[in-house]
Amino acid sequence: MELSQLIRSGSESEGVWSELCSRAVGGLLIRNLPSFPGLVIELTDIPLPATYALFKLGAVLVPLNPSFNFNQVTSALSHLEASHLIISTEVNLPRKDPRSNIPLLQELVPDLQSVKLQSTVSSLKQIILVQNDAGRIDTSALKCITPYTSIYSELLQDMKALPDQGLSPTDVVNIQFTSGTTSMPKAACLSHRSILNNGVQIGDRMLLTPKDIVCCPPPLFHCFGCILGYMATATHGSAIVFPTESFNAVATLKAVQEEKCTALYGVPTMFIEELDLLADGVVPYEGFQYLRTGIAAGSSVPSELMKKLHKTLNLTELTICYGMTETSPVSTMTATDDPIEKRLNTVGKLLPHVEAKVVNPLDYDQILPLGERGELAVSGYHVMKEYWGAPEKTAAVMVPDSEGKIWMHTGDEASMSADGYITITGRIKDLIIRGGENIHPLEVENCLLAHPSVSNVSVLGVPDERYGEAVAAFVVTHAEGEGKVTSAEIKSWVRGKLSHHLVPKYIFYIDASDFPKTASGKIQKFKLRERAIELINEDQHQEMAAVSASGTAAQTERT
Repeated sequence: MELSQLIRSGSESEGVWSELCSRAVGGLLIRNLPSFPGLVIELTDIPLPATYALFKLGAVLVPLNPSFNFNQVTSALSHLEASHLIISTEVNLPRKDPRSNIPLLQELVPDLQSVKLQSTVSSLKQIILVQNDAGRIDTSALKCITPYTSIYSELLQDMKALPDQGLSPTDVVNIQFTSGTTSMPKAACLSHRSILNNGVQIGDRMLLTPKDIVCCPPPLFHCFGCILGYMATATHGSAIVFPTESFNAVATLKAVQEEKCTALYGVPTMFIEELDLLADGVVPYEGFQYLRTGIAAGSSVPSELMKKLHKTLNLTELTICYGMTETSPVSTMTATDDPIEKRLNTVGKLLPHVEAKVVNPLDYDQILPLGERGELAVSGYHVMKEYWGAPEKTAAVMVPDSEGKIWMHTGDEASMSADGYITITGRIKDLIIRGGENIHPLEVENCLLAHPSVSNVSVLGVPDERYGEAVAAFVVTHAEGEGKVTSAEIKSWVRGKLSHHLVPKYIFYIDASDFPKTASGKIQKFKLRERAIELINEDQHQEMAAVSASGTAAQTERT
């Protein structure tokens, strides 16, 4: 297998995989990092060679969301009984100033100046510190912390072959915390076999070769960056570019231009921000002629957005991936040569060695006919082994059929066509039921995104006394559309294209930066729903106050 060259845009960490991985393995062995089943918690984007070195050693790598606070970090460490923590000196999150991790470390290890590590988490044996603050933070007094650079400075000079670790393809190698858009995150256990083969198949669908250069702005603590990024490129000899530590749309577009990237990854909110910058002239329309493919995933991808990406960024072979953390993560994917309508309106076909069925969400034994909507369940090599330490939660989603085959129930509503294409119509929990009629938010979102003044939108259901639920839309307008498009015009637009019951009752305008998102870029609809209810209640109180004041004035006039 030809190994790709590591390209980390904006840094000096470039080199050949095999050499760097060997050095990292040697350094990690010297530092006595654990072999399987030792657990390493990662609270930073560590250089890729260290990631592969940990995989070679058989350690279980657990990347954490860098926005986690002390309570969340200690909860994860304790829940997993992790032995090692790799952490950076600073946290870099989108549109925020860097935040020092030293206060978190001080809570985790009260006496950082001590030579011996004594943590509030009893299982923790070692902390490795990645210096990413450009010298702003003095760490010389942190005696019990291991600098990441020392791992490379104490290398075995003869580069001895790595001793046999007795690894099995089915060993857990990666634990991914689910994103938690609707609930507390759970720890999904993924194996060597599941993530490596998923990466191979993803790269195959994209037709990746050693000539490809993939720009990967999604975060590396998420399956998107870790598997669709790491594994798909490494198994095909392709180069990979990480523009910045946290997502920056300008840096992403410039990386594509400067590195002559042929592929671009992103979730819908990332692509929308990039398109807005191009439309506003912040980044020039040039240097994108090398782009051909990429991946849009992470949440439902509206067809109108796909059309814009084809036209504006030359992503004519852009693919759609569908999956979830628990499935390593991809179950279905479009191909670069799929008919355009299939790439716009479906999530493609199943990957090899993956099975799927659409079932009645109230009766898992009832498999629904082709074309009928129900809950999607998948089975295959890619399904997680379990949620760590949560057998009841595992049993709730990994359900055996009458023959004993395990099916992962996704919680997504879907339908399957006779030719094998799968269409996702939304999260079952996000389904809006208005007067007994089912409304799929994605259908309304697609319609609104086709409006020339609308940049982004999120549609959801809110309580309604008459119909049970009403449709509400949070709308982001283009810069030139701010203050020009009215709620009445937006409702009229939907009314002209969709059935009357799909027209939003409530329109809320919001800045793109105010959309509540997970650190991986997914919009958190449950937070928008809470905000919508607050706004509706405020309006109702104001209306009642106005009516009360009007009544008092009328009574005074009559008097």
